[in-house]
Amino acid sequence: MVLLAWRYADALRFVSESEGADLALIMFAKDMKHRLGFLLQKSDSCDYSSSQGKKEKISSSQRLSQEEVRKWADSLENLIHHERGLAAFRAFLKSEYSEENIEFWVSCEDYKKTKSPAKLSPKARKIYDEFISVQATKEVNLDSCTREKTSHNVLEPTLSCFDEAQRKIFTLMEKDSYRRFLKSPYYLDLVSPPGAGCGPENCKRNHTHTLDCNSNIISQCA
Repeated sequence: MVLLAWRYADALRFVSESEGADLALIMFAKDMKHRLGFLLQKSDSCDYSSSQGKKEKISSSQRLSQEEVRKWADSLENLIHHERGLAAFRAFLKSEYSEENIEFWVSCEDYKKTKSPAKLSPKARKIYDEFISVQATKEVNLDSCTREKTSHNVLEPTLSCFDEAQRKIFTLMEKDSYRRFLKSPYYLDLVSPPGAGCGPENCKRNHTHTLDCNSNIISQCA
């Protein structure tokens, strides 16, 4: 293509500088211009097709299977240990203004992965101040006994110092918000197969909350 462009430019230069250029040379220059334009158009088309193919491949890889989504209804553990399931559940809790429970659970999971002993104390204090303390900005609902025990544990933090509080919050979500989630559009619109039609159950859903792998709800929480 570079060679064709050079030959075309050279031919035009020769025509412009030679008053006695014959008709054959002029026709040659026009032919080269036509070929160069065709090749450039073809190259752009190939680049676009390649780009579209990559986008479709990425979109396909992000889709959830119906089998995966149905497993979320088996247990809360299945739901929140799945990246997309956790994102959907967090979005649902956020819509109810009660996301502090799942945020506490996630923070505890992250805390238990701490490898440096030196980081345990500051991380434990941060979780306590944010979720456990009576002045906490996102205080979770714990009984006084568990709260007091956790407060004591934070004084000499270990990887298990939030275990009991985390179990209590997990049980609370399991009995309450998890059941509501399974009946909400955040789950039902995902578990319904495409083109299922509008049955009595589907028609009464609020489709403005439809959640799929490419939706804003997932992307904001993943």
